[in-house]
Amino acid sequence: MKALRTPDARFENLPDYDFKENYIDVNGLRMHYVDEGPTDGAVVLLLHGEPSWSYLYRFMIPPLRDAGMRVIAPDLIGFGKSDKPTRKSDYSYARHVAWMKQFIETLDLGNITLFCQDWGSLIGLRVAAEDERRFARIALGNGGLPTGDQEMPRAFKTWRAFARFSPVFPIGKIIQKATITELPDDVVAAYDAPFPSSKYKAGARAFPMLVPISPDDPASDANRAAWEVFSRWQKPFLTTFSNRDPVTRGLEVPWQEKVPGAKNRGHVKIRNAGHFLQEDKGPELAAVLTEFIKET
Repeated sequence: MKALRTPDARFENLPDYDFKENYIDVNGLRMHYVDEGPTDGAVVLLLHGEPSWSYLYRFMIPPLRDAGMRVIAPDLIGFGKSDKPTRKSDYSYARHVAWMKQFIETLDLGNITLFCQDWGSLIGLRVAAEDERRFARIALGNGGLPTGDQEMPRAFKTWRAFARFSPVFPIGKIIQKATITELPDDVVAAYDAPFPSSKYKAGARAFPMLVPISPDDPASDANRAAWEVFSRWQKPFLTTFSNRDPVTRGLEVPWQEKVPGAKNRGHVKIRNAGHFLQEDKGPELAAVLTEFIKET
């Protein structure tokens, strides 16, 4: 598998992102992650989605760290400072799950509080369901676990077609269009930083096509099995969806209704936030997570 590695110079002087670099090998690929806070602190695993990277969590990492948590925010393979296989066929849902499992096992993480959004949830929820013993609680924001049995929103279909057919794929501008906040030019550039050219964007281009949209999708059976696990999941489960995301609007309801650990819980609606609620309301979301961990 041929992979590219973004030059370090692309990541110099990014606004509000001065965290120490950490790397591990996952199946022959270098994976980057942020690891902040005390090594014996409660682990908070922050999983980003498409087409962002750990930069998305720059406003959440410091307050969680300062609350005594060990905050870990990896860059998925194909994103951020992690290696980027060059062919879209190098990426599959199963491979992303396997890469994340290996990441967690290599670091030997346990008692994890998972926060996941977008593709971070498609991957993270699968990993949690398939290795329950490592997870203490889950907070889900603007994401889900589709099986292909549900009708997908029109906004997702439009996005999928754009990712597949558009001759240009401007990562920073895509992030901007999915936030309420008007992002400064240097922040848009920071989201573009991992991708010096189109050759680096195979993973970002591939992700929308990997979402199960039909019942016979290769990932459908595994996702159905994960839903079966969550139908018995007694550990704390919180939804933290935003109110202005056309892609995931309403997807929190099945989790609130079907997951035992989500019953009678004070689920949170993040106001005035778009799809990337971490960008729009990062400190507020970090406070929600801190309270969730303390009370459970």
